[in-house]
Amino acid sequence: MKTTLLLIRHGETEWNTLGKFQGCIDIALSQDGIKQAELLKNRLNGKFDYIYASPLNRALETANIIASFTDKEVVVENDIREINFGEWEGLTVHEIAENYPEKFKAWRTDKKESKICGGDLSILNASNRAKKCVLNIINEHKGKKIAIVAHGGIIKAALIGIFEWDMTMYHKMALGNTCINTLTFDKDLNPALVSLNDTNHLTYDAKTV
Repeated sequence: MKTTLLLIRHGETEWNTLGKFQGCIDIALSQDGIKQAELLKNRLNGKFDYIYASPLNRALETANIIASFTDKEVVVENDIREINFGEWEGLTVHEIAENYPEKFKAWRTDKKESKICGGDLSILNASNRAKKCVLNIINEHKGKKIAIVAHGGIIKAALIGIFEWDMTMYHKMALGNTCINTLTFDKDLNPALVSLNDTNHLTYDAKTV
């Protein structure tokens, strides 16, 4: 009995275009982000059994668009909210590196914890939270196809936890807005990664978005 999981990143926000860390600051989708979510909705075409979303607006709005023409209710799951980056939220990577050089370097290179300034305190903490949440959802819906709409950071953290990677893998993945990351699980919840950062639905001229 195979269970399929679609880990989906939310659509684009204005802060995404500015390169700012959003974390738990509740930023809405931009007009481009809404159009991306519509394209994703058309691609998925309601072909999932359950859909979950982070409580943050950008993820919840994306999930509501995806589920808008189905009879499936979006279930809000607090433990897949984005990583809380504390003092780094609202800053760009360049600004963080400039203002927090030692902590930034440790975050990028520490394989065991990857500490951050405040909030979740480390990528390890976020990874443990995300892994537990995802596996609980999978265990509840064995044999089904489940969509979870969340955030780039917490999706990477979830993958690190599920596959028992070291924390530096966080910096070795690029996840675009509305990307689909597909995993399957066997009856014993052993995972397999099928695809990463799939944005094939965004096949349009950027000028028309």
